[in-house]
This record gives sequence, C-alpha cells and structure tokens, in this order.
Amino acid sequence: MRRRVIIMGAAGRDFHNFNVYFRDNTRYDVICFTATQIPNIDGRMYPKQLSGKLYPKGIKIYPEKMLPALIKKFNIDEVILAYSDLPHEYVMAKASEVLACGADFKLMGLKTTQIKSKKPVISVTAIRTGCGKSQTTRRLALILKEFGKKVVVIRHPMPYGDLVAQAVQRFETYEDLDEHKCTIEEREEYESHIKNGTIVYAGVDYESIMRNAEKEADVIIWDGGNNDVCFYDADLYVVVTDPHRAGHEISYYPGEVNLRIADIVVINKEGTATNENVMHVKENIKKYNPRAKIVDARSPITVESNITGKKALVIEDGPTLTHGEMPYGAGIIAAKQMGAIVVDPKPNAVGTIKEVYKKFTHLDLVLPAMGYGRQQIKELEKVINKTKCDLVLAATPIDLSKIIKANKPIVRVTYELEEFSKPDLIYYMKQFIRKHKV
Repeated sequence: MRRRVIIMGAAGRDFHNFNVYFRDNTRYDVICFTATQIPNIDGRMYPKQLSGKLYPKGIKIYPEKMLPALIKKFNIDEVILAYSDLPHEYVMAKASEVLACGADFKLMGLKTTQIKSKKPVISVTAIRTGCGKSQTTRRLALILKEFGKKVVVIRHPMPYGDLVAQAVQRFETYEDLDEHKCTIEEREEYESHIKNGTIVYAGVDYESIMRNAEKEADVIIWDGGNNDVCFYDADLYVVVTDPHRAGHEISYYPGEVNLRIADIVVINKEGTATNENVMHVKENIKKYNPRAKIVDARSPITVESNITGKKALVIEDGPTLTHGEMPYGAGIIAAKQMGAIVVDPKPNAVGTIKEVYKKFTHLDLVLPAMGYGRQQIKELEKVINKTKCDLVLAATPIDLSKIIKANKPIVRVTYELEEFSKPDLIYYMKQFIRKHKV
C-alpha cells in the first residue's frame, strides 16, 4: 500500500521535496499540496509535465486552512511540512493539528532533500527573512570574480507564474526579467546580480537547474530564500544573522538548522544594532555552534539624493516586513539619519495591500513592496500616487521606476555588505579556492 501524503508548502521547498524524493517513489502517493504565505498560489495544479509518470494528471494545490478536512477526506497517512520562516511554536501547533486528525507529521532532513553538485557550492542562508542574504551573496560573488573565477548564482525558488515555463530559468540581462514576466519579488533578487554581471538560475526543477549551471561555473553560490535550508549539498555554509532580531536565530524553523550547520556566521547590520543585541547573537552562536567562524559586518546605507526636511513615503522589501516580521528596514533608518519626515501610507491602502495592513498589524509608517502579480503591482502604484508627499524613498533592491509610473520622484536607498572583523570574507574565499582547487 502506498502511503497517502499531503505536502504543506508555499510554492518552493514543497515542490523541491516532491521532485527529489516523492516524484518517482512508488512507496508514496502524494494526494495534494497545501499553500500559504504567498497570494494566488492555491487553487492551482502542480503540472503533469513536472509530476512524473505516477501523477499523469498533475497534483492539486489547496489552501492550507483546508488541511484538517483534506486529511479526513483523503484518509491521509502523513503530512510533510515544507516551507520556512516559522516560529517553533507554530511548527508544533501544526504538528498537533495534524496528529489530532490521525496522520503522521514529518519534517524532511538534508540527506533526503539535498542534491550533490559536480562543482564547488557555497550556500548563503539566514536565520530569518531580511537578514541580508542578498548582499552577502553579492559580496561573495564579487570577491570570487576578483580572483578570476566564473560564478553562477542559483536562487531559491519563487515560482509564481507558469510552472512548466519556469522549470529552468536563466537570467543574464534585464530583458530576461521581462521575458519571464518577473514579479517585484523576483526582480528584487535577480536585478542586482544582473547589474554586477552575474548569471542567475532559478525555477522549479533544481536538479536540472544545477546541471545547467555546472556547465558555465567554476563556483556555484546558493542564494537562499526566507530562512530555508540549502537545496544542495554545499561545501561551505555561510549563514547570516540579524542583531535587530536577537534571539530569533534559535526560535525559528528552519533558521536554527542553518545556525547549527553553519561554517561561517555573518552578523550583519551591526552599524545600526545595539551592542547588547550583537553580544546576544554571539552568545547563541557560541552555544549552539561553537565551531562556526564569526564575521562582523554592517550594511552601510546610501541615499542617491538629499532628502533632509522632505516628506517621504518609505517603501521597504515586502517579505522582510510581512513574514519576516520586521517593522522597518533600511528606508526608515535612512529617513531618520537624514532628517526626512515619514508620511503614513495606510489611509491610502487599497485591495490586497489594505489586507496586508490588517494581517500584519506591526506595520506603521511604511509601505511594503508587495508585487506578487500585475494586479498587486497596480495596487502598489495606486497607493504611491494617492499618498501626498515630496518623494518616494524606495529601499527595495530593485529600481521601482522601471515597473511603476509614479507621480513623484523615486529616491533609491541602497546597501552593500561590509565586513569589519578579521578574518574577513576575502580570507575565507581564498581558503575555499585553495581547499577545493577551483
């Protein structure tokens, strides 16, 4: 008898676990996926073209709120939790819900979900969304390229569109972003790499993605999403922590997993965090992973024009504010440092953005850059244009002016990783190159 399975996910880790473990596994029958966190991913199908011979019709995706009813309706044997950035208490609450319905509850480990590469792999992950994975990945890529190495970045999945078309995606130019109809969330992750001349792969089928990336790379860097664990069996694990959320490194899943397997832990944002919080993070690193090397770093903020005394609408990275639970980001910090007057966008919220404010009540005086589809991008544009201010202070990693028609100037806030302790990342990359004979 094949064990009847539901995979709980958010259009990323869930699809990966299915592809590498369940797709051709005759011991299991994956009845459906459930979806949460990301809008407009439930009600779809995991397509038959990606599902393998055991699932000729594909696999349905239901809202997670239906989970108890689905377990009962389909007589489910086990439920797999396969998404990230979850408080430990939430994970056990879901486990209790599943167990009370009579099914087994499972988390899948590295041995059953990681793919081995023929090329050296550096994994960049974090303990929470919004710690600074992207700038850490960019920093490592630039260091390696300065040493003459061909670097390819593989980004954690964000398959919000046509999954078949997105099975293997390659981004080298800005035109590639338009061709693949990328959302704001996708552009935030790819655009900076393209600007730096680094090729990015992403998609759904991460075995095929790896095999394509291997053909044009000396070193592959995994650029993680949320606080998920790397999809590949990496040769070096670099994990980013955030002293603005001290203590989260041991209280969120699977961020604590990342902390425990880290070879190098980067403590980012030390320039704007308290010494007490930085020491708290260091104590937890030493307690839970004493072998890890610690790199102290900051992310200096640059504002492209003078905003002193100006009324500013601050836009921050969406996921960092929502399931990352940060009430502010680089935009608010820049506004305070430069003496701008921050205006409240909430009275002008419309559609799904209004719902975001209702759900994430910790948000104040900041507009999350929600853009999971064309409609949501239009709603973001409406909020921007309805809000009375002198300028938009955009701390998102992308240039919003490329996709939004604003009736006021958009001033960009940028930030890059800067280490200030020794040994630094240059030292560790030299070690990596020697060890793996790159």
